[in-house]
Amino acid sequence: MTVHANASLTPEGRLRLCLRLDAGRPIAHIAAEAGISRRCLAKWYARWRTHGEDGLLDHSSRPSASPKRTSEGIADLVEALWRQTK
Repeated sequence: MTVHANASLTPEGRLRLCLRLDAGRPIAHIAAEAGISRRCLAKWYARWRTHGEDGLLDHSSRPSASPKRTSEGIADLVEALWRQTK
């Protein structure tokens, strides 16, 4: 598995943090020890509770939909003009 270059922790490290939360340790203490925000740890914990270990994998930041995306015809025209003036 390729770990994202900016990832604070690997999925295995995230799992260890979630297990510490389950053991009753305060989220603020665990997040501070790991050098991450409480919000980030809460997000991983919620994903882990919902999806199991698969929830701890890196997620793409690419949107699932782009409703205002430029149409193919206009994109082709822009590309053609760009290539002419390059």
